[in-house]
Amino acid sequence: MAAPNWGQGYPPPQPAGNVPRIIAAIALQIGRVACRVKIAPIFVALICTSQICISQIAAAQQNSPYDKRPNAARRYGRSTQPTAIPQQTAPPQEAFASQPEKRNETPASPSDCDQRLGKIAAFQQLPALIAPGECGAPDAVLLESVILPDQGRVAIAPPATLRCTMAEAVARWIREDVAPAAAGLGSPPRELENMGSYECRGRNRVSGATLSEHGRANALDVRGFKLANKQLVVLADPKVPRDFRDAIRTSACARFSTVLGPGSDAEHAEHVHLDLIERRNNFKMCQWDVHEPPAPAEEAKAQSAPIPIDAVPLPVPRPLAADAPGDERHKARRRRQL
Repeated sequence: MAAPNWGQGYPPPQPAGNVPRIIAAIALQIGRVACRVKIAPIFVALICTSQICISQIAAAQQNSPYDKRPNAARRYGRSTQPTAIPQQTAPPQEAFASQPEKRNETPASPSDCDQRLGKIAAFQQLPALIAPGECGAPDAVLLESVILPDQGRVAIAPPATLRCTMAEAVARWIREDVAPAAAGLGSPPRELENMGSYECRGRNRVSGATLSEHGRANALDVRGFKLANKQLVVLADPKVPRDFRDAIRTSACARFSTVLGPGSDAEHAEHVHLDLIERRNNFKMCQWDVHEPPAPAEEAKAQSAPIPIDAVPLPVPRPLAADAPGDERHKARRRRQL
C-alpha cells in the first residue's frame, strides 16, 4: 500500500509513539494559516490608504502656487492663484526713529502754492518728507533764491528746506520788506544767511520737549543778510542801524506767527527764529528786543580805558580746616586780616 501524501510543509508521519507531536505540529500550521488570513485585509487597507494619501499630496503640489519647478503652470494646465501674504508687524518707535528718513521716488504735481512761488523764487520741488512721529511735510520745497522786483536775486545760503507756504512767506518778506529796508543801508541784499530750516527735533533741542516747527519744515532761523557791497548785516548786532532792525522786526512780526530774537531766551540771542505755527484765534508771538547801539564815547572808552584794579575780582579765600590746631587757626586768621 502506497504511503499517503501529507502535503508540502507538513512533517512526515512518525511512529505511534509520536502521535501527540504530530497533532501539535498540525495545530501550529493551522494557526499560522489562520493568522495570515486575518492580517492580510489589514495590510491591504493600509496599502490602499497610503496610495490615496500619496495621490492627494501629488495633486496639491501640482496645484500649489509655490511650485517653482520650470513650466509648472503649463505642465498642469492651470494658472497659479495669488496668495495673500500677511503683513509684518510694525517695528517699535525706537527702531523706526533710528532708520533714515524715507522719501517718495517722485514729487507730486505742482500745487497752486508751487505755481505762485515759482514766479518770485527759484526752488526745487521735493517729495513728501516722512520722519518719525509728527516730523515731516507733505509739500516741501528746497528754497534756493528769491527774485526781487528788479530781477535781482537774494540767495539762501545754504538752501532751506521748507513747506511751500513757509517758503512763499519768506520770499514775499524779502521782496516786499527786507529789500526796501536795505535800501537805507546803501546797497541791496544779495544773500540770506540761513542758520536752520527743516530738522526733526524738539524746541531748543531739548530732549522730550514739544516738537519744534523746524520738525515740520515750517520754520527758518535767520542770522542776517549780506549786501551787494559785501557788508554783512547781523540782525542781533546792536551796531547795525536801529531803523533797519526796527523795520525788519515790524515786518517779520506782521507776517509770521512766531518771531524769537535777542531778549527772548539764550537760544535766540544770535539769530531770529521765524515760523508759521497755527494757534488759537491766530495768536502771534513777537519776542525780539532791538537793543540800543552803544554811544560812540562809551564804546571808545570801553575799548581804550584799562580795567581798574579794584574792578578785578579776587579769588575766594580757602576755608579754614575745622580740625586745625588753635595756633594754626590763629595764624591763618591773621593772614586773612592782612
